[in-house]
Amino acid sequence: MRSAVIWRSGSQILAQIITWGSTLAVIRLLDPADYGLFAMTQVILAFLAFLNGYGFASALVQSEQLDPFRVRQAFGLLLLLNGLLAAIQFFGAPLAAAYYGQPIVADLLRVQALIFLATPFIALPEVMMSRALDFRKQAFVNLAAALVGAGTALGCALSGYGVWTLVYAPIALFWTRAIGLTVAARLLVWPSFDFRGCGQIIAFGSAVLASHFFWLVQTQADIFIAGRRFDPHALGLYAEALFLAQIFVSKFVPPLNEVAFPAYARIQGDKSAVRWNFLKAVRLLMLVLAPAYAGLAVTAAPLVETVFGLKWLGMVPYVQILALALLVMTVQILFAPVTNALGRPGIAMKASLCGAILFPVAFLVGAQFGLIGLAWAWLVAMPLLLIVTARLSAPVIGVTLTDIGRAVLPGLAPALVMAVAVGLIERALPAGMAAPLRLAILVGAGGLIYPALLWLLEKEAIAEIRRLILRRPAVATQDAI
Repeated sequence: MRSAVIWRSGSQILAQIITWGSTLAVIRLLDPADYGLFAMTQVILAFLAFLNGYGFASALVQSEQLDPFRVRQAFGLLLLLNGLLAAIQFFGAPLAAAYYGQPIVADLLRVQALIFLATPFIALPEVMMSRALDFRKQAFVNLAAALVGAGTALGCALSGYGVWTLVYAPIALFWTRAIGLTVAARLLVWPSFDFRGCGQIIAFGSAVLASHFFWLVQTQADIFIAGRRFDPHALGLYAEALFLAQIFVSKFVPPLNEVAFPAYARIQGDKSAVRWNFLKAVRLLMLVLAPAYAGLAVTAAPLVETVFGLKWLGMVPYVQILALALLVMTVQILFAPVTNALGRPGIAMKASLCGAILFPVAFLVGAQFGLIGLAWAWLVAMPLLLIVTARLSAPVIGVTLTDIGRAVLPGLAPALVMAVAVGLIERALPAGMAAPLRLAILVGAGGLIYPALLWLLEKEAIAEIRRLILRRPAVATQDAI
């Protein structure tokens, strides 16, 4: 599992460096309105993509034994579902454009339908290699795809393609992954459209599918609601603030969960091992991501001015609020891979259903106060959803809410103290100081304060990180397991 994490997360980090490099260059060439229009299309794309069959394919990972005929059935389902989704998006695009009052949205959605046609050739090889915890080949393919996507984005932006830059780059990335993963997996499988006897795939996949749908309602409702109320420029500022705040939770945690799902499935018969590894995952992630999010909240202004440019300063208030909300989300999304691997996907579905009710209501209320109200809706609703998810999942995993709190505390407490200290330093700096210099000072201060606090307050946390890096096993005690 350590090797899988290194390959999956390591490649993800390198791919994100490549992608962010091009993104930061592109974002200075495009306008906030371009990102607002693109965000409108992503809501439609996301709501259709939940039916793309990944949930059915993931049943192949959870199964203790693999039947070649089930693989063919899964491939047939993927081809059928994604072909249907591409057709729905292509012919239904004018309806979405009419809802938003933006005719160009129809043209953007029609071209984006090509993404669905690539999905079957990504999903099946990916789940088969994930089942074997083989993330090395995936790493090379993902890096190649990131390079192609970044090159496409830069080329289109420099050529004046405007919002189309944001459409063509993902298509190039998806199709590169589709071709690369199919070749890497050497998966020569003919699809089967005979779906008799695939009850296990349908049952498991349907629960994952429902969970994914509710998750989409939760995470996309803000843009869906705001798209009719605010102009593309203002929406673009909010959407990019959300993108910046979600960098860690959407780019780094999902790869870890991809490894965690098959890993937990392998040890599902040893409940004490599941419990121990889950709490360790929560503890280690919070040690890394809590200071990152707390630091983002207090350095948002110089960070946005330095990285995005002056025209994006309007997103700073959103980033400051959303960073705290998404710190909570980091813990909340760690539960689903465990309960799914234990054969209980209904738990994640129930938690997602609660989110699908809670968040739209919060967004509808928050929208009455403008886009800043949507940001506050995230911060109010996310802790409530974490509590619901923990209460539903904890008995199955074999942990208590107190156990979870103890796992979170070693990273969270020093991070919050660090944020307060960095905020005080920021106030003491001269008002006219250049943003890059201000950012460097604040990041440097946080980089010194947080490790010092860990050394003073959480020496065991540092020892745990050292053991993980040096591959030294911890001495198991009855309390630990």
